Amino acid sequence: MSVMDERVMAVNEALTRLESLDPRAAKAVELRFFGGLSEAETAEALDISVATLKRDWDFAKAWLAGQFS
Repeated sequence: MSVMDERVMAVNEALTRLESLDPRAAKAVELRFFGGLSEAETAEALDISVATLKRDWDFAKAWLAGQFS
């Protein structure tokens, strides 16, 4: 297994853990990071306000960063 494969697996596992903790934050990561949606598009897709999305996004980024430190 290559280093890249290991990293992809680690990110996938971290997202799975995040999903069990906060499903909406995990979906926000999927839509923003992998789907390339803007804040407004992601908020609309999740049927939440942009302010709520920003809180979810900030939480998800901090939580994920902690998984790799």
